[in-house]
Amino acid sequence: MARELTTEEIERLVKDFGYAAELVSRTEVDAIELHAHEGYLFDQFQTELWNKRTDKYGGSLENRLRFPMEVIEAIKKSCGPDFPVIYRFGLQHYLPGGREVEEGLEIASRMEAAGVDALEIDAGCYETWYWAHPTSYQPPGLMVDMAEATKKVVKIPVIAIGKLGYPELAEKLLNEGKADFICLGRALFADPEWPNKVKEGRPEDIRPCIGDNDGCLGRLLEAKYTSCSVNPANGMERELALKPAEIRKSVLVVGGGPGGMEAARVAALRGHKVTLWEKSDVLGGNLIPASVPEFKKDYRDFINYLRTQLRKLGVTVELKKEATAHLIREFMPQAVFVATGATPIIPNIHGLTGDMLISAADALLERKEVGESVVVIGGGLVGCETALYLSQKGKKVTVVEKFGDVARDAFKANREYLLGMLANAGVKILTNSIVLEKINEGLIIGGRDQMRAKMKAHADSVICAVGFQPCNDLAGALKNKVPEVYAIGDCVEPRKVLHAVWEGYRVARLV
Repeated sequence: MARELTTEEIERLVKDFGYAAELVSRTEVDAIELHAHEGYLFDQFQTELWNKRTDKYGGSLENRLRFPMEVIEAIKKSCGPDFPVIYRFGLQHYLPGGREVEEGLEIASRMEAAGVDALEIDAGCYETWYWAHPTSYQPPGLMVDMAEATKKVVKIPVIAIGKLGYPELAEKLLNEGKADFICLGRALFADPEWPNKVKEGRPEDIRPCIGDNDGCLGRLLEAKYTSCSVNPANGMERELALKPAEIRKSVLVVGGGPGGMEAARVAALRGHKVTLWEKSDVLGGNLIPASVPEFKKDYRDFINYLRTQLRKLGVTVELKKEATAHLIREFMPQAVFVATGATPIIPNIHGLTGDMLISAADALLERKEVGESVVVIGGGLVGCETALYLSQKGKKVTVVEKFGDVARDAFKANREYLLGMLANAGVKILTNSIVLEKINEGLIIGGRDQMRAKMKAHADSVICAVGFQPCNDLAGALKNKVPEVYAIGDCVEPRKVLHAVWEGYRVARLV
C-alpha cells in the first residue's frame, strides 16, 4: 500500500524533474513527454478516485493538478519557455469513479494554459488495461474520437494514439483534422521501419502488430526483455541480426503456417535457395481459421504480410504438395525445416458421433454446418473466440470448461476484454464442468469433481476446442536421411504464434 508523499518530498520531486529536464535539453532530444496516464504518479495526483489528500495537493481539480503544474513550471524555468513539453494523459479511465470525458477536457484546457506544447490523448488505466494497451479484439483507431474532442477545446497540437498502425487510417484521420499527429507504440515493435515503408509507398511490407500482447507486455510481466510476437529481433537487434549465409544452401520448408513461412522468409533473406511445400491449397496454417472473425483481422494482415514477403523474396511455393520422407530425399535439400503444425484433438464422448461433433477450425471455415444451439467443449482462447464468433452470427452458445476459469492462455488485458465481449454476446460459460455423454434429449454435463449434480443441455452442434496434437512423424522419419533437419512450431509442441515465429526466425538465422 502506497503511503502519502510529504510536502517536502513533492517539492524535491518537482526540483528533480526540472533538473533532469535541463540535462536532457542539452542533448539532441527535441521534446519531453510527461507520462500522466494509466495510474502512474501524475495520474494518481490528478484523479479524485485515488487522490485522498486533504492538503493543497488534494480535493479540488485545481489542487489535484498542482503537482504536474509545478513540474511543468519547473521544466519551463530550467529549459526555457520554447523547449517543448508534451503531456500524455487519459481523457477517460472507463472505470467507475475514474475520470470522465468532461473532466478530461477541462484538464486539457488547463494544461494548455499552463504552457504545455502538445497533448497526447490516451484512455484507460491498469484496472482497464485493454484501453491503455489495446488488444487484438478492439477496432483500429479506437481512441480517435477522444483526440477529436480534445481538438475542439484547445489550440495546441493534439496527438492521437490507439491502434493506428494502419497507414490509410492514420492518413485519413490527419486529413480530416481529427488529430495533428499520430503516436505509434507496439506497431513500431512489430516493424521499426513503419515510417520509412509508408514514406516509400510500401505498406504491404509493413509487419503488422497482432495485438496479442504476448511478446511485449506478457514478457515484461515474466521479467523478460520486452520484444514482439511477430518480430523476434525486437529488443535484441544486434544479437539477433540477420547476416548473409556463409554457405548458400538448398533449403526445403515443409508446412506453410506462421513458423514455416517465417523460416522461409529468413532463410531467403540470408541468401539460401528456398522452396516451401504446403499440403493444402493456401498458406497460413492454423492462423487461417483463427483469423476468420472480424475481431481477429490483424492476424489476417500478418498472414498476408508473410505471403507477400515470400513472393518478393523469390521463395518457390508449391501448394497441394504433401511431403513424405521419400519425396524429400528425392528433392535432395541440404536443410529441411519441418513445420507441419498440429491437428485438433477430438475427444471420445459417448454418443457423440458424425456431423454433430465439429472441430473449431471446421466451424470457423464453415466446412461443416453449425446448428442454432451450440456447445463448445474447451474454454481456452480457441474455444472462447469460436464461441464469440458463433454468438455474433446469432447462435445460442454455451462454453463447457473443465477448469475453474476460461481464456487462461490469454494475456491479462486480452482476457479481460474477451470476457467482456463474451458476456455482452450472451455466451453462457460453465466452468469446472465436463461433457459426459450425449443422449436423445441433449448433452449430460457434470462437475469435474463429480460432486455437482448433472445437468442437461440442448445442442444441435458440439464444437471441439480441447487442444491440439503435434504432427511430428516427418521429422523423425528424416533423421539421418538428409544433412540437416529442424523441427519448429506446433509440430514440436502446440503453442502460440510467438513460439512458431520465434523458432522459425531463430533457427533460420543460424542455418
